[in-house]
Amino acid sequence: MLIPRYYFSNDYSELYTYFLTMPHKERTCKKGTCLWAPGEFIQRVYYIKSGICVTAAEHEEGYRKILYFHSSGSVCPGFHKSLFKIEKSLITTAITDMELLEFTKDDMYRMFQENRQLSAIAFESYARLINLLIYETAHQEYNNSFIKLCNLLYLFSQNSPSGNPRRIDLSQENIADILTLNRVNVAKCLSRLRDEGIIVSHRKWIELTDPEALEHYCSHETLSTPS
Repeated sequence: MLIPRYYFSNDYSELYTYFLTMPHKERTCKKGTCLWAPGEFIQRVYYIKSGICVTAAEHEEGYRKILYFHSSGSVCPGFHKSLFKIEKSLITTAITDMELLEFTKDDMYRMFQENRQLSAIAFESYARLINLLIYETAHQEYNNSFIKLCNLLYLFSQNSPSGNPRRIDLSQENIADILTLNRVNVAKCLSRLRDEGIIVSHRKWIELTDPEALEHYCSHETLSTPS
């Protein structure tokens, strides 16, 4: 039984050799740079060979909402024929140096139509994304700030880029931008978890020291094995 995830990796890794045979460009992207310019429609699609990027939506009033992270073996940002206005508000930024295979949106869409394995993998990847959006809208939205935070930490521990369930690669700023909470509220909730010996805070990452205690605070919809 799958649970929501904010971190997408390895969905398309078995197609790497196939991607190399298709028209593409090799591209590198330095840490801190954008994969495409803010304010433009998405015209390029990337297979990530290495590195990590984060996609966020920028509100016209200056608010920022982190949507998800992508790393090696994943395709970002996805591919479709329509032009959605919201695309101009999306910014995908490299948070490490990255190596990429770059495809035009039209070429990727043609590959999607011709290759059944690619279309099947894309279908499941989109389903996981939709599951995340439904979870956030129909469940996480109604939890209080502390439960929201516990849920987020648990989900990242279950799908960690480091492969270590006790290492959560999120900064306080990341948490605030994912949960759309102010930093004072986030700091207060993290302090409670530290005082209870559930986490230890490090610079830009969190060590989970008592997973069972964290699970106790999570909502049942979040847990992979709810009690």
